[in-house]
Amino acid sequence: MSHSANDDMDLGSGIAAFEGKHFATAMQLLSPLAEQGHPEAQYRVAIMQQGGLIGAPNMAMAVKYMRAAAEQGHGLAQHGLAVMYLEGEGVEKDSRQAIEWFEKAATHGLQGSLTTLGMMYQDGYGVEKDEEKALAYYKKAGFEM
Repeated sequence: MSHSANDDMDLGSGIAAFEGKHFATAMQLLSPLAEQGHPEAQYRVAIMQQGGLIGAPNMAMAVKYMRAAAEQGHGLAQHGLAVMYLEGEGVEKDSRQAIEWFEKAATHGLQGSLTTLGMMYQDGYGVEKDEEKALAYYKKAGFEM
């Protein structure tokens, strides 16, 4: 994937618009970049589609872009995709897929992913109940046990 200085400028402007809650502008700037395969743009477009921040939620587009960014190793997108599988949001509910994506996100040190994995192993939700694994995830998330 090659990108130009223009793309970088659009990405920066799109992220700034997103952060400033100017979602129509963010979508306009980030959509073409998401199409080109920029994971950060894909993640933000997925969030806007999922949350209906620029009209009605579009779960098919949210899943498409969340998965595309997640597959490129974007930690927050991996977490987002895991939550989609956990909740059955836009995809078939699948705790195995959820765990797989939470584990990928956890390699980025994402506290939410680590904590969720801890809870899933503690409760035996979608996995074999495993107190030791649960504690290990909680510890990695920064909780004192």
